[in-house]
Amino acid sequence: MFLEDKIAVVTGAASGIGLATAKAMIGAGAKVILVDRDARAMDAIAEQHEGAAIPLVVDLLDPDACAGLMPRLLEIEGRLDIFHANAGLYLGGDLVDADAGAIDRMLNLNVNVVMKNVRDLLPHMIERGCGDIIVTSSLAAHFPTPWEPVYAASKWAINCFVQTVRRQVFRHGIRVGSISPGPVNSALIADWPAEKLEQARAEGSLIEAGDVAEAILFILSRPRNVTIRDLVILPSNFDL
Repeated sequence: MFLEDKIAVVTGAASGIGLATAKAMIGAGAKVILVDRDARAMDAIAEQHEGAAIPLVVDLLDPDACAGLMPRLLEIEGRLDIFHANAGLYLGGDLVDADAGAIDRMLNLNVNVVMKNVRDLLPHMIERGCGDIIVTSSLAAHFPTPWEPVYAASKWAINCFVQTVRRQVFRHGIRVGSISPGPVNSALIADWPAEKLEQARAEGSLIEAGDVAEAILFILSRPRNVTIRDLVILPSNFDL
């Protein structure tokens, strides 16, 4: 229960890594505000966790809704200890086949929204002199993955953002880090090439969202003088 009395926010909390992380944080004692646009899924989660999970329906791709996120969070609980910027989209395949609108949506959510959310919450954390920010990145941020050039580029950008912002705010007692999972068994990789997805499942080269959530708890459990800047977690069979 090392997160007892902590207020956490998880974006993209209705499924996948976000949902697993929210549940893990609740299990460690935190109260978690679930940010997602899937109201039905979040209501079901909140019902299961008796007040420890608070649903907040927000479409982060809506500029006004995104700009209003931080005021709404403070209105709910008055403070914020942990922010997990997890919401994201995936776009794979050959660049020449990519839809221009899909590229815009993915880059907006994976990069711009994260930057704006962190910018908006920093004054609150700086004033309090503490806080944890964790961004869901990807193994693709560390390797130029040929089957997902747009997605990989978004994660390379966000890793740079994490590392530079960390150096700006560590003096205020704020830790900024990222978690970089390899392929996770979730809907996010549903549009992988069919043969690649089938091969990954057959070889056991996928990890579960719960594995990523446990790694995030490890990051949060370090002493305050220790920052995990980037933690890569991948299936043991990934390199086969």
